[in-house]
Amino acid sequence: MDDLKLLDELQEARTRILQQVQRIIVGQTRIVEDLLTGLFSGGHCLLVGVPGLAKTLMVRTLARALDLTFKRIQFTPDLMPSDITGTEVIQQDTETLRREFKFVPGPIFANLVLADEINRAPPKTQAALLESMQEYQVTAGGIRYPLPLPFLVLATQNPIELEGTYPLPEAQLDRFMFSIYLDYPAPEEERKIAELTTTDLDSEVSKVLDAERILTYQALIKRIPVSHHVVDFAVRLVRATRPNHDTAPDFIREFVSWGAGPRASQYLVLGARAKAALRGDVNVSTSDVKEVAESVLRHRIFTNFNADAEGMDAARIVEKLLQTIPEIC
Repeated sequence: MDDLKLLDELQEARTRILQQVQRIIVGQTRIVEDLLTGLFSGGHCLLVGVPGLAKTLMVRTLARALDLTFKRIQFTPDLMPSDITGTEVIQQDTETLRREFKFVPGPIFANLVLADEINRAPPKTQAALLESMQEYQVTAGGIRYPLPLPFLVLATQNPIELEGTYPLPEAQLDRFMFSIYLDYPAPEEERKIAELTTTDLDSEVSKVLDAERILTYQALIKRIPVSHHVVDFAVRLVRATRPNHDTAPDFIREFVSWGAGPRASQYLVLGARAKAALRGDVNVSTSDVKEVAESVLRHRIFTNFNADAEGMDAARIVEKLLQTIPEIC
């Protein structure tokens, strides 16, 4: 099929998915857009927000709008790696009476996996996701088991509750394409939430896309051409986050201890491609890079004590970078 026709289909599918999600979720359009960008880019997303902002409900509703297998994992301090990936059990053949090991897949074997409150599990359990998120497989007993494609991990995290939580290791954070922050709803949206959620109405959500179509759109997005100056802008933006680099601005040297790695450059370009494709455009611009920059870079920039003292968080640093780094050099 012609790529331009596929782009039109993708834009229509985006609109239909948004319509289905908005039957359940009030507002948060930007968040849903970011989730769709991650979905069609093939990138995992970390949703960060205080309790009660419908993070879990949003992911479940998105899963209902897609004809994909969906599993939810509630992360707790006593959760074991095998509770996620699966385990080997001894089974006895009823005819030969021979005993043998059989792998029983865990909840990670799904197209869409919700890792709820991911920071409540210890690092050992969090690390059980690393191979799955990077290699799309699970290794057990020396045997590799491929995961169903498309495969997407959507994790939620509460930023204000620190008791009984374990910070995500940097290697784990780097596997997430986006770190998406949810804010409180606007007054009108909150009023509508209070009205709709206190009735016995249950809105139906229709399925829009299946796995095969999503894989087709993911391949399409990777075929969208990107000009050299857009890629150059993305790379310069990432390299400027590193305090030991020659091009780093003074405020980076003052407030940042570690900057983003090369995976950030990849995700900036891929996210920009997806943003352009979702609006039915083949012209990827630096504006598309800027649109995904905060979600891509926020969890890859590690601030120091000076930043904490001055109230400079990673989001403000990214905002200042976008104002500092020229689009054309």
